[in-house]
Amino acid sequence: VWGAVNMLGRVASALLKSARQQSRGTARAFSQATRGVLLANERHMRENFMDGTSSSYIESMYTAFKKDKASVHESWQAYFSQVEKGAQPGDAFVAPPAIGGQSHVLPSAAASSGSTTDMRIVHLIRAYQVRGHNIADLDPLGILDADLDGTIPPELTLSTYGFSESDLDKEFYIESDVISGIMHSGSPVIKLRDLVNRLNEVYCSTMGIEYMHIADRERCNWIRDKVETPQRYAFSKEEKLKILERLAYAHFFERFTHNKHKTAKRFGLEGGESFIPGMKSMIDRGSELGIENIVIGMPHRGRLNVLTNVVRKPLEAIFSEFAGTNMDPDHDDSVLGSGDVKYHLGMSYERPTLSGNKIHISLMANPSHLEAVDPVVLGKTRAKQFYANDEERHKSMSVVIHGDAAFSGQGVVYECMNLSDLHGYKTGGTIHIVVNNQIGFTTDPRHSRSSPYCSDVAKSIGAPIFHVNGDHPEEVVRAFRLAVEWRQKFKKDCVVDVVCYRLHGHNELDQPLFTQPRMYKQIAAQTPTYEKYAAALMEEGVLTKEGKAEMENMIMEDFNGAFERSKTYKGKQDWLDRKWEGLLEPRQFSPILTTGIELDELKKIGDSISTVPEGFTVHSGIDRVMKQRKSMMETGVSIDWGMAEALAFGSIVNEGKHVRLSGQDCERGTFSHRHSVLHDQMNENVFVPLNNIREGQGLYEAVNSSLSEYGVLGFELGYSMEDPRSLVLWEAQFGDFANGAQVIFDQFISSQEQKWRRQTGLVVLLPHGYDGQGPEHSSARIERYLQLHDEDPRIVPPMNEGERRQIQLSNMQIVNCSTPANYFHVLRRQLNRHFRKPLIVFTPKKLLRYKHCASDIEEFGPGTRFRRFIGDRSEAIQNIDSKEVRKLVFCSGQVYYDLISEREKKGAEAENVAIVRLEQIAPFPWDYVQESLKKYPRAETVWCQEEPLNMGAYHFFKERYETVAKELGMKERELQYAGRNPAAATATGYMEQHKRELDKLLNKAFA
Repeated sequence: VWGAVNMLGRVASALLKSARQQSRGTARAFSQATRGVLLANERHMRENFMDGTSSSYIESMYTAFKKDKASVHESWQAYFSQVEKGAQPGDAFVAPPAIGGQSHVLPSAAASSGSTTDMRIVHLIRAYQVRGHNIADLDPLGILDADLDGTIPPELTLSTYGFSESDLDKEFYIESDVISGIMHSGSPVIKLRDLVNRLNEVYCSTMGIEYMHIADRERCNWIRDKVETPQRYAFSKEEKLKILERLAYAHFFERFTHNKHKTAKRFGLEGGESFIPGMKSMIDRGSELGIENIVIGMPHRGRLNVLTNVVRKPLEAIFSEFAGTNMDPDHDDSVLGSGDVKYHLGMSYERPTLSGNKIHISLMANPSHLEAVDPVVLGKTRAKQFYANDEERHKSMSVVIHGDAAFSGQGVVYECMNLSDLHGYKTGGTIHIVVNNQIGFTTDPRHSRSSPYCSDVAKSIGAPIFHVNGDHPEEVVRAFRLAVEWRQKFKKDCVVDVVCYRLHGHNELDQPLFTQPRMYKQIAAQTPTYEKYAAALMEEGVLTKEGKAEMENMIMEDFNGAFERSKTYKGKQDWLDRKWEGLLEPRQFSPILTTGIELDELKKIGDSISTVPEGFTVHSGIDRVMKQRKSMMETGVSIDWGMAEALAFGSIVNEGKHVRLSGQDCERGTFSHRHSVLHDQMNENVFVPLNNIREGQGLYEAVNSSLSEYGVLGFELGYSMEDPRSLVLWEAQFGDFANGAQVIFDQFISSQEQKWRRQTGLVVLLPHGYDGQGPEHSSARIERYLQLHDEDPRIVPPMNEGERRQIQLSNMQIVNCSTPANYFHVLRRQLNRHFRKPLIVFTPKKLLRYKHCASDIEEFGPGTRFRRFIGDRSEAIQNIDSKEVRKLVFCSGQVYYDLISEREKKGAEAENVAIVRLEQIAPFPWDYVQESLKKYPRAETVWCQEEPLNMGAYHFFKERYETVAKELGMKERELQYAGRNPAAATATGYMEQHKRELDKLLNKAFA
């Protein structure tokens, strides 16, 4: 049967050709089948009969054929008979008789007693299901088609199928056992006129539905049942009035704020206000279906309206932000940060619903970088599901709101959709809502996308798309309800495309007539959606003039009262939500804690994570690694990088906390050093040693990600923001590739606490090191992260342990560890403190197996902790007078091992060169640099790095070194540089050149 897929195109072509031959004399479209023609170009989309629904179509035909051969068209009878006799699918086709040559129109009496379905009717129904949205009435302005094509697909003209005007009142048999909706409605016989009218109402009115790209019959049938059946949902009088009231609040909020603040940017929702009752009805219906949490991400357009009417931010708070009177008089910029514009801020709220349930709404703060918040929303939703043990993903849902230009234009949208069904990232379906005002700033849709619809990207994951005219609030509400019902039923993404308009320019001060004169002349003539809907309800007898006036007066009283209260309103600094209670703000001192653990406990953990269960066959190379790790714990020496990391993770989950590590190839590790998920060589079984330490431990989760940086890093950021008691890490495959996620670093990780007062303890692992692998596999761009760090280089802060708040007052931590033990401690330090800060770790590559890069077990024991700075502990330096040290070399990371190797090679001439390490580059170790300069008073000072002069940490260190030297009265001690020359590319691609450059910088360091 599946071989028939290859023939379906030929069969369909023959049927349609035959139909056209019979209907040349009446080849005009009937008005009911062809209404909705709009101005656009002359291109039209042609249905690809080889799409995912074709297999279901063939299967349904074959099922009917097996039950009753006469139930399918003669062409299918001949075809299936030939296949069953053994003919190859390509040879089994028999041309059908001319459709017009034999009437398939039956009288109702015959039709009602088990007649055959006319295949022309089947094709007509399917054409509406596939193409009906192309002629739907979606544009409130009546200017454009939402699909940018004003032509009528020939599939939607009756003449295509050989019908004439005389056939309109004839009855046809349409029953099917496998196709739902019209073909399974309990009324097997229907007049052609009634069928066309119903198909137009369902697919070509003010809602257009795309779903026939979904390769799953159950899901397609569900949509058919929802939209094609005659008993479509009808709103009660009370429901219509509730829609009107919600629409009125949205409408008058925009009008009120515009009148009060005409020169303020607010990126209003005028022209798309029906989105608000749609959102609220989605929340109400979602609550009825079991949803308890909704995480929302959205851009600036309409955000204030959502904050007010959906998330219930107090009106007086918003009005005070317009007036600039909301700032706490005790606000300290150095502690509380910069804040952000009002249309970027987020909020959480426990919202009551119409059913009496409560639902927690979180609107995430976001930057102006469109769609950047999308993966953050998904990660936070996934975390909520994890901590609530919501494995069915039924209680927490993500909703992402888009603009039309951004939805089709920003690549992170697809990155997020690609995560939607991956086991480590799925959230049970995201509802995507496009506030489609048919313009991107000043750019027309036909110039901002190559696809018919802005939502076409969603077809890649089989998401249904509900296009709806924003001027029809009831249809908007219906679309939102369908979306949440779909999500709860199938746990899959879906899209609601609200086609509307933008009353003003990109912002309220912009002049859109410069670039869109036709559109904005039409917009100027528009009656607001609220007024249109109110008039319609009055015509229906649902609303009276008095009732309308009473409602409007009530709303304006609310707004005026809030406006008066806003004059004295003082906002609170909302730092943390409930799960973060107990953690400290930057202004509150947090003591420095140790991170070592009892050695007996450490050995138990080490033994557990290096043991493979009986009967589990690991690769011989993995077996060797596990035996080496077990030996490390037994001897207590030579603990390498991979084992130190495993011990850190193991000790954290042993405390009952959660560890999540995500990234490309992170289960094994890019450099084959981690091996946290073992694979049985004899079958498909896997074993995770870190999840087998003890009963009741926390979960360790390592997730190989999709090949995405932007989307996945954003996802892990969102995940980390839900609960501070978990260690969440993202690892780049190579640090060089992390700049694919630069927006997340710049707009979120480095600045979100200052802008939005939201902490995160996210750890970012960036493999870094110059090993001769070329310009794309050498540098994680240390300089860029240091540039983002906000510590003042001109002032030495208090450094005594009892008062040091460097990390608390900084935006993030940047480390370049040189020992496994220090890496162990910096990971544990993330959770073993009373606040959270992002941590950027530049991790080594060649040091992973370098025998000198190892730690003894005592370095992990009680009383130990992360060392920000490591002085020179070599025997040669310890045995001479510090005043005789002629050179003091500062460095960071793996270049330290090149330096000590070179010192050994040079022998006596280099014995008086001290080499010290910055393990934590930022916040800067002011105290240790001061101590080093005082300890070696006659030494020349050098900064040595692998990176070129215009990269690495040199300039960051130099600026702070000069501040220290000035404070110590040592301005004459100029800092020398030992490193690569300035370069455009980070590294050479030639190994010999790499070696020459390394020799040169090492000689410079010891010169």
